[in-house]
Amino acid sequence: MSTGARITDAVSYFHKRGQTRDAVRVVRTRIPEKFRWRRAVKGLTWVAGRMRGFDRMRVEEPVREVVLDVDDFDLKREIILDARRNGVDFDRGEVLPGRSVGDLRRYSFLTNVPIDHVQKHVKMDPTSFFESVDTAAVAIVGRHYEIVHRKKAHELWLAIPDPDGPEEPRLHHRIMADRADREADTAERWAAFTKAVLEAP
Repeated sequence: MSTGARITDAVSYFHKRGQTRDAVRVVRTRIPEKFRWRRAVKGLTWVAGRMRGFDRMRVEEPVREVVLDVDDFDLKREIILDARRNGVDFDRGEVLPGRSVGDLRRYSFLTNVPIDHVQKHVKMDPTSFFESVDTAAVAIVGRHYEIVHRKKAHELWLAIPDPDGPEEPRLHHRIMADRADREADTAERWAAFTKAVLEAP
């Protein structure tokens, strides 16, 4: 594998050959950035998430060290969330803010999103105001709902005839447009909730 190869190609090449340690070495020696380097790390965490014991540790720990040393905080946070989606925990209290059930109840009230949607996916006692919650898991759930509602809004908008086209708008088109607007608004509220979970002081 050429030293000038794209990092995503290099990691994929070594993974296919069973040379995971070489893939880790490539990630550790390249300059972190939010496109190919992030995708390469995401690919490695996918591999690590399916390993167990010492094999997993040999992949996870060296990559975790590099991620925690990344200067770009936003990039570091997004890589940590990518890893959690693959079942790998890079953050052990060093990066993401600690949150409690009380914090989530406040954020859900301020952004008008139902906290019970989060409770379906994240273990928590809704009656325990000061109980700590899994910040990464909550953020992932929030982004999931944002994406779902935004996708619904786009699908509805695409199904509505062009207002400048030959087809006259009908009643069901107006109903679809109203629903699309509501879906888009819900997506924005979930985005605000997730932003508060990750960034609020």
